[in-house]
Amino acid sequence: MSSNTIFFKNSHVLARAVRYAIAMTLLKEPVCLMPGMWYLPGFAQSREIWPAIRQVIAAAPLRHMQTQRGFKMSVAMTNCGDVGWTSDRRGYRYSAVDPETDQPWPELPAALRSLANSAAAAAGFDDYEPDACLINQYKPGAQMGAHQDRNERSFDYPIVSASLGIPARFFIQGEQKGGKSQSIDLHDGDVLVFGGEARCHFHGVRKLKQATHPQFGSVRWNLTFRVAQ
Repeated sequence: MSSNTIFFKNSHVLARAVRYAIAMTLLKEPVCLMPGMWYLPGFAQSREIWPAIRQVIAAAPLRHMQTQRGFKMSVAMTNCGDVGWTSDRRGYRYSAVDPETDQPWPELPAALRSLANSAAAAAGFDDYEPDACLINQYKPGAQMGAHQDRNERSFDYPIVSASLGIPARFFIQGEQKGGKSQSIDLHDGDVLVFGGEARCHFHGVRKLKQATHPQFGSVRWNLTFRVAQ
């Protein structure tokens, strides 16, 4: 696997520099943004995986979950796989059943599993077999505050996160919440893989700006694959 390394050096947005490097020298090869975090530009083919996403949503409709403090999340979501991530006044956790139906979550479609497997392998994480996929729907004005993914039993496996639709500004803060953050603009088909030193870094998504995608309209979809159990 050929690759290039562009470590974060300050808090300004790196998207322009990263994309210039890709266009000039990398031809969409994986880019290491910091130890453990890899950027795979245009890796996911939205038209190929969209039927699988629609299949999941038909079986387990999108919903705005509640935080432990009682706030409704601005991002609508659902799950597929052996377990799904849920949130309510009792806290964050994984569950084998959809709390709205008490039925198992839909199976992880083969097209989505293949995307996660190949993205993890491209970033140097072999034998990746996710058992959970969070499907998040962002509309303009939606955001995701700084958080860690720490509900999994083991942090030995990376998070694989694919973006579809309108752009989003992803930010990462490191091991401590708050302070200066580094950002990168994610576009349709871009994938981030973060494990190793970056696995438990605080990260999030800034409030989405108004934009339109030819296939998805004013929507950004995010697929987050995890090994939860």
